[in-house]
Amino acid sequence: MADNLLLIISLLFIVSMLSMLSDKLRISYPIFLVIAGLLISLIPGIPKITMEPDLVFIIFLPPLLYSAAWNTSWKQFWQLRRPVAMLAIGLVIFTAGAVAFIANEMIPDFSLALGFLLGSIVSPPDAVAATSVLQNLKVPKRVVALLEGESLVNDASSLIVFRFALTSIFTGQFILWKAGINFFMVAGMGVLIGLAIAHIVYAIHRFLPTTPSIDTAITLISPYLMYIVAEHFHYSGILAVVSGGLFLSFRSTDIFSYSTRLQSHSVWDTLVFILNGVVFILIGLQLHTIINGLGEYSLTSAVLYSIIVSITVIIIRILWVFPGAYLPRLLSKKIRENEERPGWKSVFIVGWSGMRGVVSLASALAVPLTLTTGEAFPQRNLVLFITFVVILFTLVIQGLSLPFLIKYLQIRVNENEAEQEQAIRLRLAAAVLSFLESEYKEEAETIDAFNRLKARYERMVEIAGNKLMEKESESQPSFLPKYRQMLLDVVAVRRKELADIRRDHLYSDELIRKKEFELDLEEARLRR
Repeated sequence: MADNLLLIISLLFIVSMLSMLSDKLRISYPIFLVIAGLLISLIPGIPKITMEPDLVFIIFLPPLLYSAAWNTSWKQFWQLRRPVAMLAIGLVIFTAGAVAFIANEMIPDFSLALGFLLGSIVSPPDAVAATSVLQNLKVPKRVVALLEGESLVNDASSLIVFRFALTSIFTGQFILWKAGINFFMVAGMGVLIGLAIAHIVYAIHRFLPTTPSIDTAITLISPYLMYIVAEHFHYSGILAVVSGGLFLSFRSTDIFSYSTRLQSHSVWDTLVFILNGVVFILIGLQLHTIINGLGEYSLTSAVLYSIIVSITVIIIRILWVFPGAYLPRLLSKKIRENEERPGWKSVFIVGWSGMRGVVSLASALAVPLTLTTGEAFPQRNLVLFITFVVILFTLVIQGLSLPFLIKYLQIRVNENEAEQEQAIRLRLAAAVLSFLESEYKEEAETIDAFNRLKARYERMVEIAGNKLMEKESESQPSFLPKYRQMLLDVVAVRRKELADIRRDHLYSDELIRKKEFELDLEEARLRR
């Protein structure tokens, strides 16, 4: 156990180094993770580490999905509910069915039920992969919001199909109408359980005397609680986590202090990064055994099957998104009146952003080792191998080509984000001035510190107002980037002086750490 733990920690360190490299090269870090998994499998003498398939879902999926739900805007999610549903439910089922029939026809002794199992695993794209590729690129916000909303629901719908496919393999039966009823029952009750637990968690955060550390710990416990309770009653733990996470995210401003938000944000970023890394390490440690366990299938055949499945999921997505974007507009006058017509370039980017990732990998690792009879699960190693290659293929081919494709298509981004930022800045500054006028009018006139604060907000109102009225010439470069850089330089100067103070041993470490924390907060605000 100690040796295995040391190995995983060492490999996590390597993954961290790769992530730093991905930052430097401005390449999505999931691409480096999947390549790291492949390279780990090539290390001679690498020990085999196995994990109980049931534990994979319990350990990895709740926090990953909870984090995705927490970072999703409920307002945008609700506005995009129709296209999200078409992608996250319709496309998932269509992809799973297409992969099932192609795999059944193409692969010898590969049953239709196994095909649906494979289809459910490779059907959901990964939000982390897509958004990490798109975050530094100029694409419409609607595209990013749609991909995030899709990935939130498609994980749940694909895992429900996964469950039905497993049941079919175990029992040898599949009745469509019963599966349809069960789908809505499992999904609906999962949502209700998630919301019920979320309301209890909300009450704890809101009315009990918690601290930032306790709040952060509860956010870590909540997704596991939602998932395990829902699964205990044989409902969708995934939808319980997603619905509960969306509710608590929507109410987070009511229940969390600034210190809780800062602390939990850092903890969750670290946790999601580690979980992503561990999943790819686990597949890397098992890949050699998986290849050796392909049985009657040669490595060449397995690679060929994997590439065909990869091309299938890419083509199906592109074929789906265009009718999904334009057919509802043709059929509904309300949609034409209320929604802007999406350009074909944006639709194509949504279609090309179907990179598979960690949820597919976790689902594949969760395939049972044996059937209820005690026999080995049929073609389990082939399913795992195809899943890994699909992830590798989509991340590398689509992920690396996406930036060049966006540049080639010359997609125009019309969002007035800078203007909205100035409008928010204007309203906040105006509110402060109104407050100072009503509560501290005399102090602002007689006390220098109060007067300087008032003057500062008056300047902010003037600057923001000028920006909104476009008084500055478009040809004249804005001073704000240079001003922000000056403020960052000032922080760096203060940080250097603080380091000198620490070396002089003239003041207490507690005070120095407090000032360092203040500088950290200030730099974080400026860099946002």
